[in-house]
Amino acid sequence: MNTRIAALALIALPFASVAVADEDKGFGLAGILSASNKQDLPPIQLSAGMPLTDAPWELTSGTYYEFEIQGDGSQELALVGPEFFRAIWIDEIVVEGLEIRPLGLDSIEFDEAGEMEIGFVAIKPGRYYLKIPGSTGETQRLEITIK
Repeated sequence: MNTRIAALALIALPFASVAVADEDKGFGLAGILSASNKQDLPPIQLSAGMPLTDAPWELTSGTYYEFEIQGDGSQELALVGPEFFRAIWIDEIVVEGLEIRPLGLDSIEFDEAGEMEIGFVAIKPGRYYLKIPGSTGETQRLEITIK
């Protein structure tokens, strides 16, 4: 009987230490997906000849982020950033109430007006970008740093 109790205590020990560590960081039961670890980013605007955003993004590895991409339909526009998409873990992409949980992403494209929301966890520190393919202007590119 004592052997079984000791064995159960040893099995439960790693889970207890994880729970204590999460409480120290302020995470809830969902860990890094907890609301206390979530930040909203400014939206990206896809509009012919208009800047994507007002300022570069500075992200922290391990933090959950959400942002919207808003296309006004003025032109077929895409965003590419394969290096950035490989440096994050995408939780979900929401388009008109439909939730998509991809294994990876290379680019997105708006053929007409619409919105999408992307939720992700920043993982790999470095400097990245999202840009409109074929464009050369600075306003058509979003610089992203993950610390």
